[in-house]
Amino acid sequence: MYDVIIVGSGCSGYSAAMYARRLELKTLLIGEIDGGTIILTDVVENYPGFARLSGEELSNKLRDHAMQYKPDMVYGKVLGIKKEKNYFKVSTKSKSYLSKTIIIATGTMHSKLNIPGEEEFANRGVSYCSLCDGILYKNKVVAVVGGSDSAVKEALVLARYAKKVFIIYRGTNVRAEPVNYIRLKKEKKITIINETNLTRISGKKFVGSVELDKPYNGKKSLNLDAVFIAIGYAPKSELARDLGVNLNEKAEIIIDPDSKTSMPGVFAAGDITNTRFKQAIIGVAQAVTAAHSAYYYISHSAVMPFNGSGRKK
Repeated sequence: MYDVIIVGSGCSGYSAAMYARRLELKTLLIGEIDGGTIILTDVVENYPGFARLSGEELSNKLRDHAMQYKPDMVYGKVLGIKKEKNYFKVSTKSKSYLSKTIIIATGTMHSKLNIPGEEEFANRGVSYCSLCDGILYKNKVVAVVGGSDSAVKEALVLARYAKKVFIIYRGTNVRAEPVNYIRLKKEKKITIINETNLTRISGKKFVGSVELDKPYNGKKSLNLDAVFIAIGYAPKSELARDLGVNLNEKAEIIIDPDSKTSMPGVFAAGDITNTRFKQAIIGVAQAVTAAHSAYYYISHSAVMPFNGSGRKK
């Protein structure tokens, strides 16, 4: 019987594990992807204490720090979480684990356009990660779909390799942070196509062109070698939903300032939650709060008294 099982091995999951162990909670961390989505981020410049480092470096630092406190660690996919009397049962493909509390930090996945050709050309010119695949398109013509700060950063990475980068955005103006907007304006390889949507991705074996819903330079067809989709993220909240935890209209887990969910004993942290700002530092803070809330929940539980070392009195 664990005191807390943390589902998710990104920034929030590692931070929750570190604080849970500092509170002497018997802790299990279950992660499907080591490091979470931040490992796909080229440069992180807004995490306090580090002027500049890669997403992978930040993730590794958080993981290594957490592992110093020796939580139990399992890599794999959680198939389900069930409430069983006064504890929770967490099931993976190979084994089930029991815990007094749960911290859900499963994060998000890339949102899709859901247009013809997107699935067909996945990994054959359709990508969701410039850091992963940008180098494949050296001296090619590519496009980023989206207008957020993340989309602009994707375009800036691609400009290192491609000879031409289009940003195709349905809105009027891209919404980059000022520092990235300045970088965008200085990059001569990037052209913005505003107030335009993609309607189809076409090609033979690989991506060859896209169809637009309005003409660009007199044509609705634009020849491209690759399309990088950066239209946001969708929360990976199926486990919480099936458990019976309340979600909002965006399928995000609703939490209070103490990282509590609607179900006693279940807490959440990171991009999976209904926080407005999706940043690593915010997820880390929520994870710390969740670990402390789990400690408080256990130590004040009449069903399972707590003595500070992860064991019943």
